[in-house]
Amino acid sequence: MDNWLSLAAGGAAPAILVTVAIVEGSVPREPGARMLVDAVRQWGTVGGGHLELRGAEVARAMLAAGDTRRLQRFPLGPALGQCCGGVVHLAFERVDRDYLAVLAARSHEDCWRLLLLDAPGAEPARAVFDATGRLLHAGPQDRAAHGAWPSFDRALGTHVVQDSQDRRWLVDAMLAPRAHLMLFGAGHVGAAIVRALADLPCRVTWVDERDDLFPPDLPHNVTVEATDTPEALAQTAPPDTSFLVMTHSHALDQRLAETILKRPGHDWFGLIGSATKRTQFERRLRERGIAQDRLDAMVCPIGVPGIEGKLPAVIAVAVAAQLLMVWEGMAQDRTQHERI
Repeated sequence: MDNWLSLAAGGAAPAILVTVAIVEGSVPREPGARMLVDAVRQWGTVGGGHLELRGAEVARAMLAAGDTRRLQRFPLGPALGQCCGGVVHLAFERVDRDYLAVLAARSHEDCWRLLLLDAPGAEPARAVFDATGRLLHAGPQDRAAHGAWPSFDRALGTHVVQDSQDRRWLVDAMLAPRAHLMLFGAGHVGAAIVRALADLPCRVTWVDERDDLFPPDLPHNVTVEATDTPEALAQTAPPDTSFLVMTHSHALDQRLAETILKRPGHDWFGLIGSATKRTQFERRLRERGIAQDRLDAMVCPIGVPGIEGKLPAVIAVAVAAQLLMVWEGMAQDRTQHERI
């Protein structure tokens, strides 16, 4: 997740938000990658190396000079000596706590930021729109321009467009993570998995009946559900939810497995346990009417093959890698479907 947004909750000093706006050829990060830079710190990344060093230097020079925005081209090979050799255009904009708070409040839904890159002025003209095109936020000086925002293609992601006056605008797609994990069990392994997923592009719904097991400080991509009826949450979860079951009770594990495997569709489902547990559960679930193809799709044991350690942190790394492979495959399937 974009941890630069966490600065919004901590009372940010003036800072520069740096966004990868345009890429050409081989580059370290994609359009929409971001980092936030203040006078002494930085959060997030636009690719590391000399590019990131120069980006931070430009941002701090802008803060010192009072500049508000800029679009700058960086040839990675000739100018920065980076072996990837492409070209990155970075957009720089001055931001404050209030603007970051607006973005943080929208981090779980799709929105698009517009920033006027060329016009003079003390404050950058910008706006935030939701997925339907509704204006969510604009500065007081920008409200009169509501009808004059440039049109843009949401399918293009983050890019730069020109309006009818040949002014350049950054269109920055801030898309909510598509990957959603519903994790049942707040024991040691569940807690380790939550920590492993904290900075990854996903949302986690963490479920357990024992409210006292949840830590007081949660990653910003985690929502806690303390409930005595976890099966109801599994039953009503959105399509394409991924499920991990690792509760304190084998009986509850079995009820959850039955509920998940009876859902329509083909959600990914992982169940913690050994090959022996899998054999037992398959027999019991078959008796409960679960089709063989759904039993075959149940992942148990969990984790990428070849990692055999039983420490919670080891299991968490193996499971996080497995989930990333699942989610990247789902993203590729969505992309192919949208092209048809």
